[in-house]
Amino acid sequence: MTQIWQGDDVVAVTRIQTGFCPIVQVKTMVKDGYESVQVGFGEKKEKNIKKPQRGHLKNIKANLRYLQEFRVENKDLKAGDIIDINTFSAGDVIDVIGTSKGKGFQGPVKKYGFHGHNKTHGTKDQVRMPGSIGACGPAHVLKGTRMAGHMGDARVTVKNLEIAEVDAANGVILVKGAVPGARNSLILIQGDGDLKLKVNSPVVEEKAEIKEETKEVEAKEPAAAEEKVEEKKD
Repeated sequence: MTQIWQGDDVVAVTRIQTGFCPIVQVKTMVKDGYESVQVGFGEKKEKNIKKPQRGHLKNIKANLRYLQEFRVENKDLKAGDIIDINTFSAGDVIDVIGTSKGKGFQGPVKKYGFHGHNKTHGTKDQVRMPGSIGACGPAHVLKGTRMAGHMGDARVTVKNLEIAEVDAANGVILVKGAVPGARNSLILIQGDGDLKLKVNSPVVEEKAEIKEETKEVEAKEPAAAEEKVEEKKD
């Protein structure tokens, strides 16, 4: 997190780094039973990608590290289109989904905020204990009883966060407040509005340009040969 100035006020924000986010697959109701788009993000060495995943990404021409699905209603999305950061703008309200920090096995005082027992009348080493967990009637521990256990490392959604600023040149979104997860962790951003797309990936465009240049060279070579033949005839 960091802070920025908005007029005379200092606002606490979280910097979110975006990048190359192509649409890998478009799922339909007819073929898959539901409608969604699969979006990729990040880079990974090709040797560390399994063959089935390589085949899945062959049309994208990119070694993606993450694949995530989003439920959308846009029927015009196609595999290979790239989601542009200009989809978001300052003032937009978004939902941020991430994985909270893992805190290991914790007791009920830290996990649920239990007050604990008094330090008198024989409590001694029972200050942070949960107390009775059973009931006389059912004679068993009721489902949902708050007890010690694993804390954190769970999917968390924070709703209605506001975008303070969008730095399109550096691919950074500044969001007011905190978002779930540790530094450098993956988060998902979703909100209302239309997606702005870049058609096709830059890798595909570069290869297309190279092919056009080779065609031009091939077309020029036969013409040069014809000129030499005409000179010999003269």
